Amino acid sequence: MTQLALQPALPRRVLSLDSYRTIGVLAGIATINVLAHRAGLPPAAVIPIGAASVATIAVLSGLRPADLGLSRVHWRRGLIWAAGCALAVAASVGLIMAMPGGMALFADARFPSVPPAVFAALVTIPLATVLPEELLFRGVLDGALNRRFGPRTAYAIGALAFGSWHAITSLSLASGNSTVRTLVGNGAFAQVLCTAGVVAVTSVAGFGLSWLRRRSGSLLAPIGLHWALNGIGALAAGVAGASLA
Repeated sequence: MTQLALQPALPRRVLSLDSYRTIGVLAGIATINVLAHRAGLPPAAVIPIGAASVATIAVLSGLRPADLGLSRVHWRRGLIWAAGCALAVAASVGLIMAMPGGMALFADARFPSVPPAVFAALVTIPLATVLPEELLFRGVLDGALNRRFGPRTAYAIGALAFGSWHAITSLSLASGNSTVRTLVGNGAFAQVLCTAGVVAVTSVAGFGLSWLRRRSGSLLAPIGLHWALNGIGALAAGVAGASLA
């Protein structure tokens, strides 16, 4: 028998369940993003269904309600944080709108009057954007990353993932928004600049939402802030559209 044959076989490195779960969640998020924004499928259906599917698989793989920020122990605290965030955003928006020229800052062609803004704020935004995105990022992804790497790395990867999620939807920003086009111009360089800016801003927002989820212990807190920024913004746009018409 040769010396080589006598040497013990090296142990194979096998990824842990936490590693497989984290990889699967990230792959699921990327797939949902592509299907929603590049496959011609309706995002309002793809994103909620995709988020629910990823969350179900994650729970079946071992994540607990507490990992997702859904523990009943922290519901009350989460509601308090959510209400506080919504009130702060509403007060800030109201103050800006009351300033000279402030109304025009919220004008948005998507919301020329109050009724479509109300529908968006109460139906479209919470069901197609806020709830599924918070479940995906501050719930499932944060829980999976925290199990695998701990809170510090979870903050970093989660924030970058949330920023990257918005990269696809920012591709037409330079050409589709006259204000942005005036500031940075048009063309490939302007598009790269816009996309980098959107990813950077939404990554910072993702970090803040993750902090809020951990500070409160509940997914309700970032849901409240996320809805306030989008929903109250839509309502303000509807009021501005009706006032400036």
